Amino acid sequence: MTKPTQREAHVIVVGGGAREHAFASALAAAGHRVTTAPGNAGTAAVGRNVDVKADDVEGLVALAERERADLVFVGPEAPLTRGLVDALQASGLRAFGPSKAAARLEGSKAFMKRFCARHGVPTASFEVFSDADAAERHVRALGRPLVVKADGLAAGKGVVVPASVDEACAAIDRMLRRGEFGEAGATVVLEEILPGEEASFHAVCDGTRAMPLVAAQDHKRVFDDDRGPNTGGMGAYAPAPVVTPEVQARVMREIVEPTLAGMAAEGNPFRGVLFVGLMIDRGAPRVVEFNVRFGDPEATVLVPTYDGDWYELLDASARGDVSGLAVRPPRGAALSVVMAAEGYPARPRTGDRIEGLDAPLPPGAFVMHAGTTKGPGGDILTSGGRVLAVGACAPSLAQASAVAYDLVGRIHWPGEHHRRDIGRRALADRRT
Repeated sequence: MTKPTQREAHVIVVGGGAREHAFASALAAAGHRVTTAPGNAGTAAVGRNVDVKADDVEGLVALAERERADLVFVGPEAPLTRGLVDALQASGLRAFGPSKAAARLEGSKAFMKRFCARHGVPTASFEVFSDADAAERHVRALGRPLVVKADGLAAGKGVVVPASVDEACAAIDRMLRRGEFGEAGATVVLEEILPGEEASFHAVCDGTRAMPLVAAQDHKRVFDDDRGPNTGGMGAYAPAPVVTPEVQARVMREIVEPTLAGMAAEGNPFRGVLFVGLMIDRGAPRVVEFNVRFGDPEATVLVPTYDGDWYELLDASARGDVSGLAVRPPRGAALSVVMAAEGYPARPRTGDRIEGLDAPLPPGAFVMHAGTTKGPGGDILTSGGRVLAVGACAPSLAQASAVAYDLVGRIHWPGEHHRRDIGRRALADRRT
């Protein structure tokens, strides 16, 4: 656990997923007072939940003013793209996260791709379309499948990596003609399929400088062996061996630093965490996507492996000065397995009672709540698709995996499902 700081701070954590539970737990363990809005059954155990929705900008500003919060940590992307940080700052409140204008790096994939092109940030070649016929003609003229991405926010499900031209055209049809993602899919980005291995790279930024965190790797597909539809994430681990020290140096030099310089030059300095979705091929990193908040479930493995005071880091970013903080090597390795509800990601079933949460946790183990709520009798019930992130932090990834999966086997509810191969690629790497 992180060491307590000299002064207790009051932090409002915005959101209700495993990411927010992870940060709320770490902040509370460091001696800070935590209020989560709206939170879940897990955050209620480490602080206080307030029934204000994460996208209620006015309600969250009023809450922060009423509570006299020292810092507001904004977890999800939606309130960031709606200008929550701007509204908090206008009321004289300190907030961790980017402005509405800077949050376009995640809020619009078309903006992000054009930004990369303007500033020489390496990414896949692309085209942007709002007309389905034109988009389909483009794919068929090339004669090979292209990644199809909804331009706007789609809860991690607006990306289709097709295996054929016909599958790409079907995705275009669902987004542009049938409106599967509503306004978010009214424009699509078509881009080349990059070879290589994916990784999640997070850097905490203050507008001009960035401090890198340990690289992680997420597992998006719902089933083992990367089968089935994309999800918001079925598990993660860190460190990711594909991000060697040499690759990290290139990511900082070729991607993070030009992005910060470009955002500042365009009048939108970036504060908060820049989450770079990477594709790494023979040591060369390219950007798959930018996110402007911590990944979920990546946060569940980044939080326990950070060997420092999270409040100090988050507050330094919000104040605009991370220069006094040292880059820290990770504290061991961590692995997290998402336990999901029956029907996820399409139509998750809710209201099932979760069993096995009362037993003492083994050393290094954790259970981060996501889609949970407390029932009238005190039982913990499922209330969303991704229900729990169950994992462990240990000296090695193999040890973390063994503890995590043992704990997963002790927790049950009807229809629960999870992947059994989280971290398999790294576990086969002798460096872990």
